[in-house]
Amino acid sequence: MGMGQEFKDFAMRGNVVDMAVGVVIGGAFGKIVSSFTNDVLMPPIGLLTGGVDFSNLTVTLKEAAGETAAVTLNYGVFVNTILDFLIIAFAIFLVVRAMNSAKKKEEAAPDAPPPSKEEVLLTEIRDALRR
Repeated sequence: MGMGQEFKDFAMRGNVVDMAVGVVIGGAFGKIVSSFTNDVLMPPIGLLTGGVDFSNLTVTLKEAAGETAAVTLNYGVFVNTILDFLIIAFAIFLVVRAMNSAKKKEEAAPDAPPPSKEEVLLTEIRDALRR
């Protein structure tokens, strides 16, 4: 088996394809959460804190000198990133929780009822006739 065929077999396995789909959807979901955090969640929080725009919160470590840019610590962007992470983590928690709940329901589903006395008797008769 050639390397090309081996790679094709590897790439077309279900787990690899599922993972690729998950990465693409995860990337899109990350953009949605970032937009939600920056455009929907942070403006009201900034309003409650006196009109503070978190993305512009910085601490200047060294002032700009001539053509050298200032060295800043951008902690507002870090706060936004932490909020993004918390929202994504909570969403993933809810999905995993729902999957675990569905799995428990599936495991707890009752098995098929045992055959009736008539069915057992007919099965025995059938087996005896076969012999």
